[in-house]
Amino acid sequence: MRRHRFHRALLALLIGLAVSLPSVTDAQVGKSVGVMDANVASEKDLLAVPHLTPALVKQIVEKRPFSSVLELNALLSPTLSKEQLTAVYGKIFVHINLNSASKEEILLIPGVGNRMLHEFEEYRPYKALAQFHREIAKYVKPDELARLEQYVFVPINLNTATDEDILSIPGVGNRMLHEFKEYRPYKGIEQFRREIGKYVNKAEVARMERFVTVN
Repeated sequence: MRRHRFHRALLALLIGLAVSLPSVTDAQVGKSVGVMDANVASEKDLLAVPHLTPALVKQIVEKRPFSSVLELNALLSPTLSKEQLTAVYGKIFVHINLNSASKEEILLIPGVGNRMLHEFEEYRPYKALAQFHREIAKYVKPDELARLEQYVFVPINLNTATDEDILSIPGVGNRMLHEFKEYRPYKGIEQFRREIGKYVNKAEVARMERFVTVN
């Protein structure tokens, strides 16, 4: 009898702790700690990036959205040195999909070499950004993990993503959050294109589509 009472008391204590602890959510686009998304950064912010001349900034604004960081790199590399590009990518970038990014994309992240490239690829497929945290934390300190997280994302499921997940997509605010949720359940990505295309142009739909999936 005492044992049963003890077990019930222990269970109640654990439930109480679970309720009192803050809930843990994992936005699926890495949180910025200084790196801006090149597709949504303002012209003013771009002009403040080292080595970006007004002419380069004009080209960036005219050619975006970029479907990958390789497109941005193709625009900048004829003008900027490798060292200058590294400095630029310490301030702006185009997020890479952890599950599909090429070696070339991953290696454009400042400070990532072949060893870390291997670790990024080792744990595919990533189910959530929390998995990236857990696995890469084996190799780097928390501040470096936070820095690397800025460059990556795991596509969110349009039908189950939390508000935080959706709002983590660069350039998505409360109005677009409402539209994303308005059309659930999504039967396929074509429905997303059709419905969200009512509010933004095709280029913007394509930009946001990179961050989503329908399962």
